[in-house]
Amino acid sequence: MYKALTRIVFLSSVTALALTIASAKPTVEINTNYGNILIELADKEAPITVKNFLEYAENGHYEDTIFHRVIKGFMIQGGGFSPNMVQKTTLAPIKIESMNGLKNDLGTIAMARTGNPNSATNQFFINTKDNEFLNYTAANSEGYGYTVFGKVIEGMDVITTIENLNTSNQDGHQDVPITQVIIRKITILHDEVDDMPSNHINEATQEETSADSSNTDKILY
Repeated sequence: MYKALTRIVFLSSVTALALTIASAKPTVEINTNYGNILIELADKEAPITVKNFLEYAENGHYEDTIFHRVIKGFMIQGGGFSPNMVQKTTLAPIKIESMNGLKNDLGTIAMARTGNPNSATNQFFINTKDNEFLNYTAANSEGYGYTVFGKVIEGMDVITTIENLNTSNQDGHQDVPITQVIIRKITILHDEVDDMPSNHINEATQEETSADSSNTDKILY
């Protein structure tokens, strides 16, 4: 009887552990010169965006990039520039997923883009307050908002430190931290994203939707 109960308890524990592992969301660690930020990614709500972000991370794209735009009481933005303010090359843009129900609340991560809703590539931002005006409201140019694809689960103190840095205008860019915030690496800690078709807009569509491509991806506000 005791052995049977022990076996049941053991099997229950294994099953619970397996379910926990299976349900775990992809997580990444953003390693900066100010400390680490742990992000849990919403692969079910924003599968295209998460796969795109992980592709950049896995390819080492974010190594030695910077948070180039920091606005206190709003957000910190990075992933697109080297420390000498040279814009990095990108993959094709992805389709917007801002209608997924996730909100641009404090501690969430979202994709930056140009005025075209389907123009997000490599740049992302972390909200440092609830930015309701960035949320999806309608399927039009004024209402698409910005795709949230994850949230900070550790390291908000690092984000607060970065948010409070002094900024200036540099090489035509506003709100650039005077003391550089370097993203040393983005490490994928757990990745259970299912295989999906190509998440990138085809070249013909890219050409049509990239009228703003000479400019930095901006959060329009």
